[in-house]
Amino acid sequence: MKTLILYASKYGATKEIANRIASKIDNAVVCDLKQGNLPSIADYGCIIVGSSLYAGSIRKEAKVFAAENANILAEKKLGLFLSGFAADEKYFATNYPQNLLDIVKAKAFLGGIFDPQKAVGFERFIIKLVMKQKEYVERIDDEAIARFVSNMEY
Repeated sequence: MKTLILYASKYGATKEIANRIASKIDNAVVCDLKQGNLPSIADYGCIIVGSSLYAGSIRKEAKVFAAENANILAEKKLGLFLSGFAADEKYFATNYPQNLLDIVKAKAFLGGIFDPQKAVGFERFIIKLVMKQKEYVERIDDEAIARFVSNMEY
């Protein structure tokens, strides 16, 4: 089964996670939703969509893609992942159409990266305040990625 992994990333953590997922799936294709010019999702039996999460919201590109393609995605083997540090199940329900959540094979928070060199003023301030984090930290969860891929039932 052909797999398409689509992601929307602000600073690169979600892209890194998408690539780690792809490394565990034979012949997976990885595409950035921000780049446009996507392959036809009709050509893939499995679609995985990932987005970074900021202040409870996924990236606009991921939200628009899921909404505009909900009917065709509902016919596919579907996986959804989020990257970031606020791992709460409610963020799937507040960001994705219910018909997709009803049929999704796997959904998971897969961790994130905080790089103060990439964060802009207000974001850096909030992360320092909430997470008490001032230096680079990577919390991508490779075990969770392996479970996510396994739950997709390859």
